[in-house]
Amino acid sequence: MHLVLTLIGPSDGNCLSQSLVDDARTALARAGAEPGEVDWLASGCAADISCTDGKIEQLEQAVRQSLGAEPLDIVLQPRAGRRKKLLVADMDSTMITVECIDELADVAGIGPHVAAITERAMRGEIDFEGALRERVGLLHGMHRKVLRETIETRIHLTPGARELIMTMRADGAYTALVSGGFTYFTERVSALAGFDFHAANRLVFADDRLTGQVADPIVGADMKRQTLNRLVAERGIAMAESLAVGDGANDLSMIKQAGFGVAFHAKPILDAAADARIRHGDLTALLYLQGYHRDAFVL
Repeated sequence: MHLVLTLIGPSDGNCLSQSLVDDARTALARAGAEPGEVDWLASGCAADISCTDGKIEQLEQAVRQSLGAEPLDIVLQPRAGRRKKLLVADMDSTMITVECIDELADVAGIGPHVAAITERAMRGEIDFEGALRERVGLLHGMHRKVLRETIETRIHLTPGARELIMTMRADGAYTALVSGGFTYFTERVSALAGFDFHAANRLVFADDRLTGQVADPIVGADMKRQTLNRLVAERGIAMAESLAVGDGANDLSMIKQAGFGVAFHAKPILDAAADARIRHGDLTALLYLQGYHRDAFVL
């Protein structure tokens, strides 16, 4: 089995030099692998290094130690099957830059209180469903226009989001946005990024105001995993051909289930469980780790 090491830097920088690539090749060799050819996916930003079989964790750790504190994401994986046919993505703090419910709470003047609950839930310290119902309850009476204004002024796609979705779709992949947030937001974000499908929790309104309730069933960790399983079956693909990305504890089940799970600027509980960790790059990193060249990106 042949492996490929992908080095990815921040998309707005020029931090990946030939000397760093050479250092990575040397580290692979010292760890017992035979490094092969280098394929620059994006000049100064991303490169693939082929290498022979070995223990992935051991080789990856050797490269990390060699490159030290360089702001690079390092992903080592089997070369075969790295390009995926299904993407299932979280929304809040993954495909968008914020947590929607925290933004609503900020408008309502209870931002710090709700944000603290969100943080504990995303770290896996408290039950997600209970935390969701508690936070929505605190928004009781909020008018629908506030949600609309929040979308227009505070909700922005994470850099690289549209490139990721449109490029994978152009290559024949199916893309799904599955969120523990709300359909009021996923509908808009899905359209902006270009997803094929979206699913999330449904807020309950009465006379255009939030009742403080969330309709059943709750989209949490189990529902995300079930949606991944369903889409794999419906698309007639192997689980190995799926890619999942998220940032918090409620993404843990789908990250573990997917053929390749990516922690994106994630909480420690998810970071530790994922196949790859993106800590520096934007969402185009998910294209590089699949072997896409920058000149193949679709906007």
